[in-house]
Amino acid sequence: MNSMTDLTICDFPHQAPEDYFYEYEQFNTRLVAIWLCCNRTFDYNLGKSTRTIWGFYNSKKREYYAPINATKCGDKVNISDTRNYTAMQIHKTPIELAMS
Repeated sequence: MNSMTDLTICDFPHQAPEDYFYEYEQFNTRLVAIWLCCNRTFDYNLGKSTRTIWGFYNSKKREYYAPINATKCGDKVNISDTRNYTAMQIHKTPIELAMS
């Protein structure tokens, strides 16, 4: 796995939150998996860093995708609609929209 620092080639705009860092790994021939990793250690995983899937990046098309889970790529997203924690989109109900 490589550090996200050299992912600037794909214009990744987010800075990792405090105590976190990004990693990427080749997911398949066209997609790179982007992982958000936590620097804190936990007993349940023998002190290794924990990570969650941030999303996926298609380097040929220069497009980002939200994850369905760590093994399944979801829909294309506009990078400006993503957050530094995830590419998953927030879907509000009509009531939530009326209250915001």
